[in-house]
Amino acid sequence: MARWVDIHNRTQDRHVIRARWCASFACRLRGLMFRRRLAPDEGLLLVERSAGRTQTAIHMAMVFFPLGVVWLDNDRRVVDKRLALPWRAYAPSAPARYVLEGEPGVLECVADGDVLEFSDATVG
Repeated sequence: MARWVDIHNRTQDRHVIRARWCASFACRLRGLMFRRRLAPDEGLLLVERSAGRTQTAIHMAMVFFPLGVVWLDNDRRVVDKRLALPWRAYAPSAPARYVLEGEPGVLECVADGDVLEFSDATVG
């Protein structure tokens, strides 16, 4: 069963997105490939074992729509954010441990330096 988390911007006191927790290698590798769209409040949270720039780089191969991508460090602080376009690759400007992928509107919910918190989402 998939684990979902609600992501809240603690700095701005606002809900950001509901995202599927993605910590396995296979889940991170597949990401959002082959999907045709996301719901406005649906995302994917890629979780690495440790922070770094290389392991949190993403590819947009076989992703057919733009994504709002937010990189977070170990403290869940936003270290970079970017509009990611199909068929390109992106890496954060600073080491990150978490990569949040969602519709481009997710970029309006966060600013560099904001701290995000995760809580288990109720599914239903």
